[in-house]
Amino acid sequence: MATTIRWFALPLALGLGLGLTASGCTGFAYISKTYVAQVPQVVTIGCNEPYEIYDNRQKRRVLVVSNALREVTGCDVGRLGEGRPPAETRATRFRTAARTYLDETVREDCTITGETVFSDLQSEFVYTCDAPVEPRGTKVPRLPGRRLHR
Repeated sequence: MATTIRWFALPLALGLGLGLTASGCTGFAYISKTYVAQVPQVVTIGCNEPYEIYDNRQKRRVLVVSNALREVTGCDVGRLGEGRPPAETRATRFRTAARTYLDETVREDCTITGETVFSDLQSEFVYTCDAPVEPRGTKVPRLPGRRLHR
């Protein structure tokens, strides 16, 4: 009996593991394809919480990236989440970072219309604007980014 259960459980566990791995790879592949050429910009909210923003203006999508330390130790947006664990305020913080980024890059008229959570550290926001999409190469307002040393 125990051997039968073991033989049944092994393929089930392998299938589940492969499925979870493939779904993670799909998210990684999508993020890599959509944001590969984007230079990160930094937006700060709350108590000086920096979030990296990758903006694909052609597709009207922004990827908000946090860091693991902040997601463990926490830092609240104003007094909204005071005393609450970081996981409880994550959706609000990420949405606030995306909205702040759009405002600071002179797109106050844009509206966030969708959200995809890839992980505890990455969420993508889809937005729409009244203005048309700028042609590639157009100079647009930018925020400070992180310097990459190569």
